[in-house]
Amino acid sequence: MILPLNEHGGPDSGPPITHDFSSNANPLGAPDEVMRAIQAANRQHYPDPDYRALREGLAQVLGIQPARVLPTAGSSEAIRRLTLAASLRGVRQVWVPQPGYGDYRAAALALGMDVQGYASGEALLSALTGQLGPSLVWLCEPCNPTGQSLPPSFWAALADIRHQGDVILVLDRAYEPLRLLGQDPVPTTLAHQCWQLCSPNKALGLTGVRAGYVIAPVDDVRIDGVSVQALAPSWVLSAEGVAMLQAWHQPGTQAWLARSREMLALWMSAQQTALTRLGWHCLPSVVPFMLARPSQPVNSLRSHGIKLRDATSFGLPGWVRLSAQAPHAQQALFQALAQMEIAR
Repeated sequence: MILPLNEHGGPDSGPPITHDFSSNANPLGAPDEVMRAIQAANRQHYPDPDYRALREGLAQVLGIQPARVLPTAGSSEAIRRLTLAASLRGVRQVWVPQPGYGDYRAAALALGMDVQGYASGEALLSALTGQLGPSLVWLCEPCNPTGQSLPPSFWAALADIRHQGDVILVLDRAYEPLRLLGQDPVPTTLAHQCWQLCSPNKALGLTGVRAGYVIAPVDDVRIDGVSVQALAPSWVLSAEGVAMLQAWHQPGTQAWLARSREMLALWMSAQQTALTRLGWHCLPSVVPFMLARPSQPVNSLRSHGIKLRDATSFGLPGWVRLSAQAPHAQQALFQALAQMEIAR
């Protein structure tokens, strides 16, 4: 079986990128406190293979037991590991959001599992109500690539299904720290029953530091006897990754993040307004990225040093995903679009 390669935003092997609208990472960069911690990391020795101090520190902030905190090499590694654990446990059915992050589907297909997409919360609830046999369900809140949030009514109904059926719920929280509008709709009681993926590097603008953690459900850190921690490679986190996670919950880091959300909200509003005036159809979003249908072809934007995320691989041909960027980057985008329109 030949599996397709996943597409991602950010740098690639193409022409140089001056203004990158294709990545969902915080464009404001990392705060000084975090950068100092990373630069001071001891690279001469292996980290503690059990990451005891890191897990205890995170658990204390989160108010949970250290055993529930499992370090990961970012969400993509966690996705592969959790899918493997579910497969070893005998799960064959996997549900993924459509459109959604491609690694959910890719991880399941690599293990020969049956993958089904759901286009809405209602569709997922309907499918799970009639589902026979164990299932692995991926949820992304807020969702990538749509930037949208599922309503509280969905989460309440999902909690009922979780109690009734043999369902493993995994909740990807990569973009919750970047939420600009509304509140987290996931009830605390349901969150404690899910495997939760946390990836601070998105909010910190440090996607090159591959580090995150999984919060295991309150009742077990295994998937029916399969130890998720034991499936990790040795030293899954580098010294830099440990340092970043230790700095993540520090008061200074969180204060910086709150200020950055205020700035990103302004940039997002201005960018969406300007694109709408140019005839683009922009979908609403609660985070600093969105889906949009351009009013003109945008293939040649790369020659101007600008990259958007083509949404074709998400099943949305003619659409793009773009993140909120600084005013000077927005101006470069608008000027390039104007030049392309003249050239037509």
